[in-house]
Amino acid sequence: MAGVPVSELSKEQQDELLCAYAALILHDDGADVTAQGMTNLIKAAGCSVEAYWPMLMSKMISNVGMDALIRMGGGGGGGGAAVAAAPAAAATPARST
Repeated sequence: MAGVPVSELSKEQQDELLCAYAALILHDDGADVTAQGMTNLIKAAGCSVEAYWPMLMSKMISNVGMDALIRMGGGGGGGGAAVAAAPAAAATPARST
């Protein structure tokens, strides 16, 4: 999502992004990442999300752990070229000396 302007995101993507940022802010501040905490932070920023997003996100964070989720990364972008290049390298015949 980082390569796309927020105005081009769907409402669901915007809600998910708001919840992710709220969770990161709470975690960075050392506060418990709860649905209520995320909702309060989102409202304080002058934004709103569907009511189920903070609950869903906080439940996932409590089950998996915020540190583990951060270590997992976003999974988006990069890495594709190296994977695509691997089959081409494997198809090149080895030279004999």
